[in-house]
Amino acid sequence: MAPGRRTDRSFLQELVIYAASTAFSCLVLFVGLKQLNPSRDSSKKSFENKNAISKRLGRPLIHTDPYEDVIVGDVVNPDHIDVEFESVGGFDRIKEALYELVILPLRRPELFTYGKLLGPQKGVLLYGPPGTGKTMLAKAIARESGAVFINVRVSNLMSKWFGDPQKLVTAVFSLAHKLQPAIIFVDEVDGLLGKRRATDHDTMSIMKTEFMTLWDGFTTDQNARVMVLGATNRPAELDEAILRRFSRVFEIGRPDCDDREKILKVILKNEKVEDTIDLYHIARLCEGYTGSDLLELCKQAAYIPLRDFLNEEKADKTGQVSTYISLVSLFRDIDKAPRPRPLSQLDFEKVLATSVKTSINVDKHNEYSSCSST
Repeated sequence: MAPGRRTDRSFLQELVIYAASTAFSCLVLFVGLKQLNPSRDSSKKSFENKNAISKRLGRPLIHTDPYEDVIVGDVVNPDHIDVEFESVGGFDRIKEALYELVILPLRRPELFTYGKLLGPQKGVLLYGPPGTGKTMLAKAIARESGAVFINVRVSNLMSKWFGDPQKLVTAVFSLAHKLQPAIIFVDEVDGLLGKRRATDHDTMSIMKTEFMTLWDGFTTDQNARVMVLGATNRPAELDEAILRRFSRVFEIGRPDCDDREKILKVILKNEKVEDTIDLYHIARLCEGYTGSDLLELCKQAAYIPLRDFLNEEKADKTGQVSTYISLVSLFRDIDKAPRPRPLSQLDFEKVLATSVKTSINVDKHNEYSSCSST
């Protein structure tokens, strides 16, 4: 064979080997960088969330950009929310108004297509003291309306790169538009959309302006079923321009006696209590308590029968034997296992007599003077 032909064949073999090694190196580098990507888990989670949402809504898989992928992690499927209006005791008038103004336009949009006066609400604010059930009401709204719930977190809107916070705010509204009907929920909204001051960082000021600009953009679209829902216990800290965009404002105040009785009924619905218990009497003793306070009261009262049950076991001379028998019966027949007695009215009275309520009474007139109840 001629030396020239042998040289050409060797060169061709070396070229093929070089190309194969280069391709293999690129593949290893690509896989390695993919494994080292810090947002790999969040991207996988966002893809799973998009799949679940698309299946529930009966739509094709939506296309999202990298910024929307970050927000997808905050999207909550309403079918996974276990809070309904029945789970929120009291506030019947407010729940009825929220159903007409928020839930009905999202569930029956065809009823609000005639004219502009019956257009869907684009902003609703829930304000009141801590522990009164504002966040629970927001979850119940998402559950009852069947709307996609975007729980906006300030930490997800912040970035070390200049311009990213504004793009992430834009991604919130663009993703909500793709997934509509959607509710953009901002808990403790005063932390994100508080009053603009000269001492604010430029990034926060621009982000607030971007949020308000996009919010106004949705108000011009009568067909967009996207609503911003905010909750706060410091409405006086909100920017005036933000308050103007919340077209409806609801004060979720401390429940009265009747509402406290309804809250107690909801809390004790599936609990073992005596039939003779007078919840209205307990509600009268809990003047000034919020829904969260009543839940803690019920938890403390539930420990009294358990404590009595354990004390009886200790007092028994054959406590070890009875404990062994209790464990055996628990595995054999759980319905026949010894259990603490039901909750009684005396248990609640004991807790109320010994507990010291430390909630701070704030002058509601001064704190909520900038908002009017609806």
